[in-house]
Amino acid sequence: MTEKKHIEKVMITGASGFIGGHVAECFCKNGIEVSCLVRESSSLTYIEMLPVKFINGSISYLPFLENVFRGMDSVIHLAGKVSDWGDYEDFYETNVVGTLNVLKACQANHIQNVLITGSISSYGEENSIEVKSEDSPYNSHYQYFLDSIFPCKMNYYRDTKALATMEAIQFANANHINLTVIEPVWVYGENEFNTGFFEYLKSAKAGTPFLLGSKKNKFHVVYAGDLARAYFLAFSRKLQGINRIIIGNAEVGKMEHIFSTFCKSAKVKKPNNLPKTIAYPIGFLLELFYTVFKMKHPPLLTRGRVNMFYDSIEYSTDKAKKLLNFTNELCLEEGIERTVNWYKSNDLI
Repeated sequence: MTEKKHIEKVMITGASGFIGGHVAECFCKNGIEVSCLVRESSSLTYIEMLPVKFINGSISYLPFLENVFRGMDSVIHLAGKVSDWGDYEDFYETNVVGTLNVLKACQANHIQNVLITGSISSYGEENSIEVKSEDSPYNSHYQYFLDSIFPCKMNYYRDTKALATMEAIQFANANHINLTVIEPVWVYGENEFNTGFFEYLKSAKAGTPFLLGSKKNKFHVVYAGDLARAYFLAFSRKLQGINRIIIGNAEVGKMEHIFSTFCKSAKVKKPNNLPKTIAYPIGFLLELFYTVFKMKHPPLLTRGRVNMFYDSIEYSTDKAKKLLNFTNELCLEEGIERTVNWYKSNDLI
C-alpha cells in the first residue's frame, strides 16, 4: 500500500501585505497547504482568490497565536509595521513584541523551522561606498540633522526591525529553534503602493516636472516574485541553526536607471531630478510642522524620504547564492515591465 505523502502546513503572517501576498501565492503554487493570518481590517482584494485558509487575528496576543499555530509544520512571519510615521511604541509592539510572540507560539507548538522578515536597514541605509553583508555590524539608526532633539520616525522602523532581529536570534538560540531571517533590499512588483515606486510612477504620469532623485546613487532592488521564491527556497532547505540572508538582485543599478525604466515602460516622460539642496529643507520643515502639531498622517516629504532618493546603498547577495542557490530570475527590465502591466490592467496608472 502506497504511503500517503505528507503535505506540509505553513502559517504565513501578514499575508495581506505587499510581500506577504506574493509569498502566499508562491507557496500555494508549490503545493503547500497555506493558512494566512490577517488582521480583520485588512483588504484581501489581491489574495482572496488563493486556495488558502484565512484566519483573522493579531500577532499581539500570544494565547491566540499558540492556538492557531497548532498543527503547523512551519511559520513564515511577515507581519510588521512598515512606515516612516507613527509612535515608537506602535513600532515596538508590532515589530519586536509581535515577532517574539510568534516565536513563543512556535516554541509552544514544537515548531522547529521558522522564517521571519528582517530588514537591510539593520545594517544601515546611510550613503555608503561599502557593500554591506550579513557580517556587517548593526547600524540601524540614521544620524539625521537634529535627530537627537527631533527624532526622525523613519528610524523607529529601522531600530525596531534591528532589535526584533537581535531578540529573535537570542530567543531561537536559547530554545533550539531553526531561525532564518530573510532581509530584503527595496522591493518592487505587483500590488506595491507604499515603497516609493508606484507613487513615483503615478506622479510622473500626472506630469510632475520635478521629483526626488539623483543620477549618481546606486539603489539595490529586487522584484517581489523573485523575493517570494527566496522565501520558498529557504523554507524548502530547512536550514539548521540561525541564518540571516540578504535577498536582492545580483546586479545593482543606479536609481536614475530604475526610475527611467519605469517611465519608459509606462510610456511617460521621466521628471527632472530635484536637487537635494532644495528637497531636504522642504522635507525637514514639513516633518517638523507635522510633528509639532501631532498630525496622524505623514507629510509629503520627510528627512527620511528625501535621503532615500540620494543615498547610495548596496548589499552583498553572495550568501543567498551559497545557501539557497538564489539569484534573481527576472532582470530589472522584465520585472518592471510585469509590474507596470499589472498597474495598467488594474487601471491604477
